[in-house]
Parts: sequence; C-alpha cells; structure tokens
Amino acid sequence: MTIDSVERCGMDESSLILTRIAALAAMGAPSISYLAHVRPAVKANLTVEQIQDVLVAIAPVVGTARVMAAAARITEALGFAVAVAESDAEAIAGAEARKRSKS
Repeated sequence: MTIDSVERCGMDESSLILTRIAALAAMGAPSISYLAHVRPAVKANLTVEQIQDVLVAIAPVVGTARVMAAAARITEALGFAVAVAESDAEAIAGAEARKRSKS
C-alpha cells in the first residue's frame, strides 16, 4: 500500500512525508509509526523546523495535546534511530579494528 501510495501520488517527496507526519499526529500514532518515516524524511532533506511547522499548522485542528504527544513520539523515534545508527557505526568500527589486528 505504501509503494502504491508513493507511485500514485503527485506530491514531491518532502510534501508527501510532511503530509504523512500530519496524518500520524492527527490519529495519535505510536512512535514506531514515526520511526518508519525517519529515513524517508532524511532522504527528502526535511528539516526539524519543517516538521515543527507542520505540527504548529495542524494544532488548531487536531488539538494541542495531540500535537505535543506527536512531538514526544517523533523525538522518541529520532532518538531510537540515532541509537541504532550509533550502534551500527560501533559494530562496523569494531569489525574493521578486528580485521586490521588480524592482518
């Protein structure tokens, strides 16, 4: 469904991701849903400010509590993504160090 949505949608990548983030906030989605959008958001060169602007824009419609919850979940998803990236980087560095010590 996601691939079909992307292929059939005429929006540019950043507009599509921002729209999806707005929809996730409106429905009270869990952190894992935002986590699925971290890589596409980075790929679309979205900034934190653009995501904040979307949350500010939808606050009068979906409510402050929902927007604040979304902000917390986005922060949690980003923290998890950073932790995974750091863990991957450490694993790669460790593997390279072991490989060098064997040579």
